[in-house]
Amino acid sequence: MAFFDYRGGILHAEDVPLPRIAEAVGTPVHVYSAAAVRHAAHGFSAALAPLPVARRAFAVKANPNIALLRLLAECGYGADIVSGGELAHAIAAGMKPQDIVFSGVGKTDREMVQALDAGIGQFNLELEEEGQVLSDLARVRGVRAPVVLRVNPDVDAGTHAKIATGQRETKFGVPIDAAPAIYARLARLDGLDLRGIALRGIAVHIGSQLRDLTPMERAFTRIGELVRALRAAGHRVSDVDLGGGLGIAYAPGETAPSFEDYAGMVGRVSRGWNVALTFEPGRAIMGAAGLLLTRVIWVKPGVTHPYVIVDAAMNDLMRPALYDAFHRFAAVAPRGGRMQAHIAGPICETGDSFARGREIDAVRRGDLAVFHTSGAYGAAMASTYNCRAVSPQLLVDRDQYRIVGERGTVIDRAA
Repeated sequence: MAFFDYRGGILHAEDVPLPRIAEAVGTPVHVYSAAAVRHAAHGFSAALAPLPVARRAFAVKANPNIALLRLLAECGYGADIVSGGELAHAIAAGMKPQDIVFSGVGKTDREMVQALDAGIGQFNLELEEEGQVLSDLARVRGVRAPVVLRVNPDVDAGTHAKIATGQRETKFGVPIDAAPAIYARLARLDGLDLRGIALRGIAVHIGSQLRDLTPMERAFTRIGELVRALRAAGHRVSDVDLGGGLGIAYAPGETAPSFEDYAGMVGRVSRGWNVALTFEPGRAIMGAAGLLLTRVIWVKPGVTHPYVIVDAAMNDLMRPALYDAFHRFAAVAPRGGRMQAHIAGPICETGDSFARGREIDAVRRGDLAVFHTSGAYGAAMASTYNCRAVSPQLLVDRDQYRIVGERGTVIDRAA
């Protein structure tokens, strides 16, 4: 199903032509399709329907826009958060506290108190001392914190090194071979669970943008072995958080697992676990639901290929500079010709580059163009580097659109 398609030679977001948006709010601007968000959210939920699901917690780091989170709340989603700020966004969007999971290796005391006071549904512990501190904070407040222990299964996710989280030398989780002893010690602490037990179970997350289910299956198989070992030692394990990381296709010809393939693998591997499962999708829900609309400033002659200089930059879409990530570039009103070019932004860094020597629609000064599949980790990673304004965000719903994130400036932030 296409939510961004050409009609009469003009690229539309649902029923809205993109030139209308550029005229109304300027460029660059992040444009989201409400229908695309709903379609992905409902599709993921439908695929998981045969499984014993505790919660579907959208990874807020992928896109913390409150209007989009509100759409997901209406689709029955909670939130996977990694900061107090993300907790505030999730609550403001109407997500139920019991459907919120607090992940992340650097939770401060203040953030843990904030989450305890909100009554969130789960803390994912990243180290033993965190459990001890959380226990003390909960006991002082006369509450009990529901927790699971995040385990590092030492599995290579087969993704970019900067978004791989499941190998032994990453900062995430506790080593799987140390997990039984840590679990046993944490189980003796008071104040760690709403039902009066120390721990509810295990969490795992091996990385992001996984387009092959094999590493996930290896990791989940190891988690199943750990669940059996913990129960054999007399521990109760009622919940397993399988994290997120399901990838999407960015480049032409790329493939990614379907939601149904993913759910089928989980069902096969987790058979007999007798637990409630938590899932933390992010990119898989939001990635294809957004694009970055930009305008060509110059087509500058180069030594080997011309440079297409656009008004979007690495502060609007960091992924290419950070991960050498691919985002498809296309003209909003293509004339039919093609060209080979470098695509770059105006920031004073050589790294402000979106593509090198890529074949693209022929464009010239003043043309509108888009970077596709930027709904996840696009606006979420924006900055004001070079004193550039933070680009606005706009949500399209059929033939209507509204601004859901204002254009901001460095002066605004300093005021």
